[in-house]
Amino acid sequence: MKVKLIRHTSVDVPKGVCYGQTDVPLKDTFPEEAAATRKRITGEDLDRVFTSPLSRCTKLADYCGYPDAIRDDRLKELNFGAWEMQWFDRITDPRIQEWFDDFLNVPATGGESLMMQFQRVSSFLDEMKQRNYKHIAVFAHGGVLACAQVYAGLLKPEDIFCSIPPYGAVVQIEV
Repeated sequence: MKVKLIRHTSVDVPKGVCYGQTDVPLKDTFPEEAAATRKRITGEDLDRVFTSPLSRCTKLADYCGYPDAIRDDRLKELNFGAWEMQWFDRITDPRIQEWFDDFLNVPATGGESLMMQFQRVSSFLDEMKQRNYKHIAVFAHGGVLACAQVYAGLLKPEDIFCSIPPYGAVVQIEV
């Protein structure tokens, strides 16, 4: 099955702020970024289109011509729990260093670990394969796109944070 993975456009959040599953606004460059993304996916013959329910993804799906994209909570970004909307370098939670040392297995306080997110994304992709789709599109977040690439054998889990696709990126995998 071909999976077209589309990352949302630029968010209006300062670099260094941990926003994860917070429903944050998009930059006012959205129309230009969305138009460029739409060009990269126009003409695709898709069986189904899915999206994270967060507005930064649904807005791009709508713009690209998929207002009825199926919302799926498994496609949300990593849940940073108590750390959401804090500057990473100002988080005072003593567990932050434990998370930095082992983000694969240690969940953010009140949130999830990278492997927990990977399990969500894997569950979604396993279900899609069982439905025998040939080609789907997924509007989602950087972490979801990277987890899907791990699932497809293109990335190692420990390399995820070094391999987050840029805003508006389109990545295709085969699973």
